[in-house]
Amino acid sequence: MIGLTLAEVARAVSGRLVDAPDPEVRVSGSVEYDSRKVAPGGLFVAFAGERADGHDFAAAAVRDGAVGVIATRQVGVPAVLVDDPLVALGRLARAVVDRLPDATVIGVTGSSGKTSAKDLIAQLVTRLGPAVAPPGTFNNELGHPYTVLRADERTRHLVLEYGARGVGHIRYLCEAAPPTLGVVLNVGVAHIGEFGSADAIAKAKGELVEALPDAADGGVAVLNADDPRVSAMSSRTAARVLRYGESPAADVRAVDVRLDERGRPAYRLVSPAGETDVRLRLHGPHQVGNTLAAAAVALERGVSIGDLGGAMAELALVSERRMDVFDTAGGVTVVDDSYNANPGSMAAALQALVAIGQRRRRWAVLGYMAELGRHERAGHEEVGRLAARLGVDRLVVVEDAAAPVLDGARSVDDWGGEAVLAPDQEAAIGALRGELAPGDVVLVKGSRYRTWMIADALRGDRKQSADALRSEAPRSGDALREGTCQ
Repeated sequence: MIGLTLAEVARAVSGRLVDAPDPEVRVSGSVEYDSRKVAPGGLFVAFAGERADGHDFAAAAVRDGAVGVIATRQVGVPAVLVDDPLVALGRLARAVVDRLPDATVIGVTGSSGKTSAKDLIAQLVTRLGPAVAPPGTFNNELGHPYTVLRADERTRHLVLEYGARGVGHIRYLCEAAPPTLGVVLNVGVAHIGEFGSADAIAKAKGELVEALPDAADGGVAVLNADDPRVSAMSSRTAARVLRYGESPAADVRAVDVRLDERGRPAYRLVSPAGETDVRLRLHGPHQVGNTLAAAAVALERGVSIGDLGGAMAELALVSERRMDVFDTAGGVTVVDDSYNANPGSMAAALQALVAIGQRRRRWAVLGYMAELGRHERAGHEEVGRLAARLGVDRLVVVEDAAAPVLDGARSVDDWGGEAVLAPDQEAAIGALRGELAPGDVVLVKGSRYRTWMIADALRGDRKQSADALRSEAPRSGDALREGTCQ
């Protein structure tokens, strides 16, 4: 974070400074809500959660080097008292952004692919100077400002995810970090149980382009030309519109798309700045759209078309458990896409499985998809039908909540594959170990219900799963974990 005194922090968050003998002491370290991460010169934010109260760790945070605390009550150490630490964190993020006149905020939203696209964009714009992007999925009212507060005077780009659980959420995040350039990837039915309809999702996603400055002030909306709901958002923004996709209507588009034997795309990129060949190390046909979005942003920000092809060839996975393809010692190829799942991302992952598994036996290990509301059964059944229609050979459905996936697959009359319902992750692991053979390809995907334990077992790293479970216990803000929004 840029250096602010405790007095300046108090003014920025409309708080009251107490127990501070030196109001001019400067916050020179990071802002943390987990006391274990506090470093000398840092600022600790105390949240009162369901399992832990950060106020109980405030004194320890100061002993470890924090210069002060944002809290709701006096804790015997220098503190800025506020009514709501979460609101205060957003206000502090805005104060930092306003002190970074040379930094451009790039916002990314969509029903699926936000984290991957954010990672790709950050890798490309880093060629132009220091960039800050969240690790993994930090896209809600806690993780979003937490990421912003990583920026300092050297930062040239802030690449941020804007997630939502309902209408108005993205608008709120835009107030904490107003974007100059906004990317909308797609409108799907992820979390439709919370939104109610695809139109409501589109309304929420469009809040990003509504928040952009007008074209005269440099605002740019980067829209997916292949998604009608996204393309229609051009009428909701005063920013200049730049479209990407495979559609002839796209300004930055891919032609002659092809996949190699590992499902890695290659294509010819066509843009107003010129053309270049692109060959990716990433897996899955859906990465064409993600990389086109990143290319459109990179060209807009100043990466030359001459450098772009080589830069895109170096793009790599950053966030964990997102299309991580690896081979086991036994000759099985595993596609670990287990971080999260919704109908759209399930479809993309299944298509990637088919592309990677040509002329090989293809397994899909699929878990529950959360937050589909009244569409839950239909959404799971449709995923099963798609798996069957794509020719998945073996389908392992994990836990009873995901059982409708089996029903969907079995409803496809000409499907010749086999399916089984595993009551838990251990049963799924056992089923795989008894049947997998060299050359098989296995997709593992689910909605954050520890389906990733299956991928770790195939990787041969059961200790990693145990360590990950233990690491879930927080020290502060447990009710507000950085989490994920749609």
